[in-house]
Amino acid sequence: MKQLVVSAPPHLKTPRTTKRIMIDVVIALLPAAIMGVVLFGLYALLILALSVLSAVLTEYVYEIVAHKAWKSPSYFLDFWKGFDFTSVVTGLLLGMIIPANVPWYLPVLGAVFAIAVVKMLFGGTGKNVVNPAVAGRVFLFISFAAMTAYPVGKDFGLFAVYAPDNIVTGATPLTEYLAGNTVQVTKGMISNWLFGFGMTGCIGETCKIALLLGYLYLVIRKVIKFWQPLLYIAVTGLFAVCLEGFDFTAFLPSVLTGGLLLGAIFMATDYVTSPKSNLGNIIYFVALGLITAGLRKATGIEVVSFVILLMNIVVPLIDKFVPRRPFGYVREKKAKEVTSK
Repeated sequence: MKQLVVSAPPHLKTPRTTKRIMIDVVIALLPAAIMGVVLFGLYALLILALSVLSAVLTEYVYEIVAHKAWKSPSYFLDFWKGFDFTSVVTGLLLGMIIPANVPWYLPVLGAVFAIAVVKMLFGGTGKNVVNPAVAGRVFLFISFAAMTAYPVGKDFGLFAVYAPDNIVTGATPLTEYLAGNTVQVTKGMISNWLFGFGMTGCIGETCKIALLLGYLYLVIRKVIKFWQPLLYIAVTGLFAVCLEGFDFTAFLPSVLTGGLLLGAIFMATDYVTSPKSNLGNIIYFVALGLITAGLRKATGIEVVSFVILLMNIVVPLIDKFVPRRPFGYVREKKAKEVTSK
């Protein structure tokens, strides 16, 4: 007799599963990942592949050890049948938020840390306290100096297999802007920011057009709410304008350079590490924007990953003080009006 699972009502049946949602996220990430390979060469593809493969294998090995799978040969097949693609998303995201000139072992170490320490030790899918990919990047950033040297993207770099010792590096446009250097915002500059041509940065963050395509796909598929990334991005840009003495020329550099779009669309909207209520999400994304712009101004570096990690830790407090309304909840005042009629 199969085990009977009893849960609290209401019971809603839907074809949407974690696996389908994660596959949608992978599809949405592919345009930016492909453009990263075009801009930075086949070595970027190696970084992405190592990151994804390491994340999946880490989850697989962890499950084998934790469940002593060698005692049950059928477990090996059962694992792949129930595979939900969350580790694929983590590995792909991690590979996209690191530079394309790092040594090959960095994405491996970052993926192992993200999956084994941040995800699996806390109970696996849906139980992690912070976003695993973000935590993996922060771990690499504070541990290896190679994470601070960003490569310059090429217009047609697909057929050049760049290695870590021969790729040209430089400061990112965001770093130059935060350092106080004058940025002449022209049509050509905006075009480069949008497509990533000749820009420095991480593999998946330079081509904004590809990221926006992914955003539209996720919105159409109803994986994310359209206003959440927009709120984060708008608050960041507007607060940056305020910090520069209401200089509106600061808006576009703060929005179109750095990792803001990638973080806002794919990491800040993570179901597990974001608030459950609408009001909680408004507080969350507004706080993300304010802290991102403020810390950028104070430190002179990109801080999106650190800010998302910080706010992930604060989310349980937001959920505690701004709880989600139960299904079918009616305000007391409205309930009295209904009964009186």
